[in-house]
Amino acid sequence: MKLTFYKYQGTGNDFVMVDNRQDIFPKNDTKLVAQLCDRRFGIGADGLILLENHSEYNFKMVYYNSDGNESTMCGNGGRCLVAFAKQLGIVSDKAEFEAIDGYHFASVSADDIVSLQMIDVDTVKITDEYTFLNTGSPHHVEFVSNVRDVDVKKEGAEIRYSDRYGKAGSNINFVSPLANGKFAVRTYERGVEDETLSCGTGVTAVAIALYSNKKTTANVVKLQVEGGDLSVSFKEENGKFHDVFLIGPAKFVFKGEIEI
Repeated sequence: MKLTFYKYQGTGNDFVMVDNRQDIFPKNDTKLVAQLCDRRFGIGADGLILLENHSEYNFKMVYYNSDGNESTMCGNGGRCLVAFAKQLGIVSDKAEFEAIDGYHFASVSADDIVSLQMIDVDTVKITDEYTFLNTGSPHHVEFVSNVRDVDVKKEGAEIRYSDRYGKAGSNINFVSPLANGKFAVRTYERGVEDETLSCGTGVTAVAIALYSNKKTTANVVKLQVEGGDLSVSFKEENGKFHDVFLIGPAKFVFKGEIEI
């Protein structure tokens, strides 16, 4: 069987997209998903996303990590899926969809900047060493003097697999200040088990962690990831965050067919 796929990337976080509205994709084939995401033996991507029908919203998002397992919310993947839905003619400048963490709203600007509403965050755990919160996926945030000095794969894996987070693990983010109120972020992603060029739920977590730790007073935080620039906006009331938006580019790379 030949599978038509589309490749998208959001600040270097790349995804294989499949239009699965006709239920053509073998969703339980973990090995197939991992093979398609393999950068040497497949298409190559940080994850695979299925666009499916939804009875109430424009579409449904089903997200798999590159290890082949269905996973928690992916912010950049959600933004790219909105751009994909626009390319397919399902939506124009606004979209509503369901992901594993619930309802999402998004808008697309004329220059392909996608603003994706993330889930509300009611709990932010702050310790002397790190901050932990869930932005659709679990995130551990550490403040460092310079992210360039961090061995992200080594240190990220050590924390991800530590007893602190158990079998489920966590995504690990390192953040340091830049000029003009911007912050640099590097992320180790579970499921990819390596550093990625960008992580949408990660920068969302970092922005909220920065505000919660009084390292910024801005409610629009600019973040520089390895693959480009993102921003996160939010409203805060009594330590709870709502109207949280992840904002950045989502780009179509290519379309192809592969035998499965």
